Amino acid sequence: MPDYTIETSYRLPAYRHRTYHAETVVLACRQATEDDDWSAEKLSYEDAGETYVSGIWNGVDAAYSGPAIPVPSHFSETAERKVKHFEILLGLLKLLLADVQAGRTASDDWLGRAVSAVARGEAILAGARDPDELAEAERL
Repeated sequence: MPDYTIETSYRLPAYRHRTYHAETVVLACRQATEDDDWSAEKLSYEDAGETYVSGIWNGVDAAYSGPAIPVPSHFSETAERKVKHFEILLGLLKLLLADVQAGRTASDDWLGRAVSAVARGEAILAGARDPDELAEAERL
């Protein structure tokens, strides 16, 4: 049975309380987000993010000593899964919209990809494996 070195991570929010003088809430928010002085930061252990897999390598104690193995999507950070999937959805939407604007019927290929993308999006929101990962696991 093979050995794998798995790196897991979680995000720990840092915050600060500081008063800003501004004419509007928007200007105060801009000052706060542009303020680079984090010398008085506090860490919010109660609000730590989910644990996710950030790296995989073949072998014992092998982190960063060779090529990394791709992390199955389901074990990635949920926010990262959403960002990557947003790009896919935006691309599909643009292609389908171009067909509609040109008066063309969307191809079965694009409709199939859209159905697959919706299923993957639903899996991400449910915290479940991607449908293609489930199909692959069933083949093993």
